[in-house]
Amino acid sequence: MATPNGLARIETNGKKQHDNGVCHDDSSAPVRAQTIDELHSLQRKRSAPTTPIKDGAASPFAAALSEEERHRQQLQSISASLASLTRETGPKVVKGDPARKGEAAAKGAPPTPQAHHQHHHPAAPTIAVSDSSLKFTHVLYNLSPAELYEQAIKYEKGSFITSTGALATLSGAKTGRSPRDKRVVKDEAAAQELWWGKGSPNIEMDEHTFLTNRERAVDYLNSLDKVFVNDQFLNWDPENRIKVRIISARAYHSLFMHNMCIRPTDEELESFGTPDFTIYNAGQFPCNRYTHYMTSSTSVDINLARREMVILGTQYAGEMKKGLFGVMHYLMPKRGILSLHSGCNMGKDGDVALFFGLSGTGKTTLSTDHNRLLIGDDEHCWSDNGVSNIEGGCYAKCIDLSQEKEPDIWNAIKFGTVLENVVFDEHTREVDYADKSVTENTRAAYPIEYIPNAKIPCVGPHPKNVILLACDAFGVLPPVSKLNLAQTMYHFISGYTALVAGTEDGIKEPQATFSACFGAAFIMLHPTKYAAMLAEKMQKYGATGWLVNTGWSGGRYGVGKRIRLPYTRKIIDAIHSGELLTANYQKSDVFGLEIPTEIKGVPSEILDPINTWTDKAAYKETLLRLAGLFKKNFEVFASYKIGDDSSLTDEILAAGPNF
Repeated sequence: MATPNGLARIETNGKKQHDNGVCHDDSSAPVRAQTIDELHSLQRKRSAPTTPIKDGAASPFAAALSEEERHRQQLQSISASLASLTRETGPKVVKGDPARKGEAAAKGAPPTPQAHHQHHHPAAPTIAVSDSSLKFTHVLYNLSPAELYEQAIKYEKGSFITSTGALATLSGAKTGRSPRDKRVVKDEAAAQELWWGKGSPNIEMDEHTFLTNRERAVDYLNSLDKVFVNDQFLNWDPENRIKVRIISARAYHSLFMHNMCIRPTDEELESFGTPDFTIYNAGQFPCNRYTHYMTSSTSVDINLARREMVILGTQYAGEMKKGLFGVMHYLMPKRGILSLHSGCNMGKDGDVALFFGLSGTGKTTLSTDHNRLLIGDDEHCWSDNGVSNIEGGCYAKCIDLSQEKEPDIWNAIKFGTVLENVVFDEHTREVDYADKSVTENTRAAYPIEYIPNAKIPCVGPHPKNVILLACDAFGVLPPVSKLNLAQTMYHFISGYTALVAGTEDGIKEPQATFSACFGAAFIMLHPTKYAAMLAEKMQKYGATGWLVNTGWSGGRYGVGKRIRLPYTRKIIDAIHSGELLTANYQKSDVFGLEIPTEIKGVPSEILDPINTWTDKAAYKETLLRLAGLFKKNFEVFASYKIGDDSSLTDEILAAGPNF
């Protein structure tokens, strides 16, 4: 049959055409939408209720609540977190992205969302109206990585998807932590419990100043159209986990903490309730430099009594991670649990090892072992239940990253991972990890399950070995030595490594670096308290201490050579296997370290460092120089008494170098 213009009519699928003569492609039915907004609304189906109530699975309290009531209580809790201390109500909060109002209308939703805020009845009439109290604050609650990607790319300049699927972001002017701008409220309890004074990372502020900064942060967050709220956990030990709430203004920060904290299940979110600790991240807004105790436009403030942390003037996400780590260093010891800045892995037979070490010592490399399960790479707790990872993710350095050197980290940089301050090709989006144009402190934050041999849940039995790593650029410490309890405490408190720094005339000299408990920037209590807890647990559960030098042999930096990584790995393997427990030992001079005479796969001549130095006099001189640096560093701890007398302090001091 021909059309009016004489051409043959096109048949589709051999089906009869409509009488009007119009040709339809009827291979599929047309969409059920009248507008583009309606079509877009069909693209996303509504999520199931946060937690489906299962027969016998829910608590009696959860079962009694309707979905609407649970939703109301959740928003009420968030409103309480965002409440000003000077007004009678929290802000009106509602879930959802304000940019999607049109989509809601397309679905037939009411144009004005139902707000939730706390109601109080003051004794006397007061004027407490502000612009922010008249508006809605939209809460983007526990968004998924995909949703956070969309928010970041659409609204945050400098956000891009890299060639491997990671989200590249910028942290603004600050590309690292600001330890000099960190403050802790020194109230009556904190004055007695925390470590203050010389050597301490805790810089005091008063309660009034904290509340001033808190009000500034809350007012800023309430002035925004939307805020991101994460409710998550710290500590994989279910008996001792901490509920944390993070309120932030950037999708980057929300995704970062989604990765770094433990992600709750829907069931756990349903009964989350009131958080144990809250972070107010208003990092895009500066603090008032005329406020007492402020020395710059940046302030990171912790109030242990209020269980709150306020961030102003820095968008560097690591402030949240390390701020919470400091809080755990306070909360956990009060429960008799030791908080540790360490890596942790476990062998196939259940033998657990802790790895302590500052930057450049090889902590990440040596604790990542394909023959062993990774419990965690940075923060842990040691309780009567065993060890547990504090975090739910890893925060890895990316500078000069290569697939050959760090395949696990390389492969973890995929969809869901946050890449901070990296440089990439503008066309291919391939990252150049050697490029330091933005900063040398480029980082990747990803969930721990992105590591193939991660142990989930991240818990393990009591450690058998405690390994203290030092990169000794002076070249006088042995590759490995066995420590008694007092020596373990001494070297744990010292937290030694040596970095190589350029001098004015171009000659590079080793520079000794000491960081108490291998994490002085994060501890809250006096270092000897953590050391005493470590020794107590090692003694109780039969752990052995080791000092492993991954630095130089045969001379200091520039003269000797770096100890080969395969030898260090053989040493670590011998520790794991128990081979070194039955080895023969000889005692070294000055430091009094027990040095094994033989290790399978390691040349015996390098085990005692004096054998590798051709200039024996230079070795003695360098050894005494390093011993002097240890003694000088320890002066700040020497007068501190543990318990009712100074016997333990004296025992620790005696375990140091003697000359």
